[in-house]
Amino acid sequence: MRGLRASDGDGGDRGGGRENGGRAAAVGRGRVLTGWAASATTLVGLAAFGLFTVGCSTGGTGTRDEGPAGTQPVAQATPGDEPSSSAKPAARIDPVTLLKHDPEVSERVRTDLKPCTGSEYPVDTSYGTMTGGPSPDVVVNVMTCGDSVGVGTYVYRPRTNGTYKNVFAIEQPAVYGTIDRGDLVVTTQVYEKKDSVAYPSGEEVITYRWAGNRFNEHDRVHNDFNRAVGSGGAALPAPDAEPPGN
Repeated sequence: MRGLRASDGDGGDRGGGRENGGRAAAVGRGRVLTGWAASATTLVGLAAFGLFTVGCSTGGTGTRDEGPAGTQPVAQATPGDEPSSSAKPAARIDPVTLLKHDPEVSERVRTDLKPCTGSEYPVDTSYGTMTGGPSPDVVVNVMTCGDSVGVGTYVYRPRTNGTYKNVFAIEQPAVYGTIDRGDLVVTTQVYEKKDSVAYPSGEEVITYRWAGNRFNEHDRVHNDFNRAVGSGGAALPAPDAEPPGN
């Protein structure tokens, strides 16, 4: 189980997530999907009369309006016209070594942190800018091997000498942190006595923002989940061959 992605807040890091995460220490809740198959005759007719259009808005940042084809020559893009990026990829760290030598990590987490298979540890790592350090910050989520349930979220801030300092830590069941637009978002699943790991009763999504050399709570959202969803085993209905009326 990974954390649900939810914005509130490169823990956000587990609120609203390695999803962070995704992924995140949360569970995707299924929804029944239905679909209609479009009539082939209708599509051919629309194409013949040129009624297909693209876009819905003017001046937006997504899709755009399109009019009739013009007669002006089309400029040809060349490789030299493409913008170049000066951003450098974040330097990767060894999160397991960092956790093992961090006194802020509880002895229990350090002792239980072992490979699930081969050399693969149950650890997710995210890189992003949150604290304004000399290089990207690092969010590390530790999980269980069996169910991928989060047990701890940690944030490491880079120092100028290349080492990292633990500036945030939370250790509790079903927690997951992600980075969202410069904020740390920590999601915690809420379970009641009869809940299964796959279907919690709700979640707490807390957004933290860096200020004054520490993370401060900026926003908090609580979500209650519908207990009826996911309790059945019904198969998805097959889509109709054609829309009604055809």
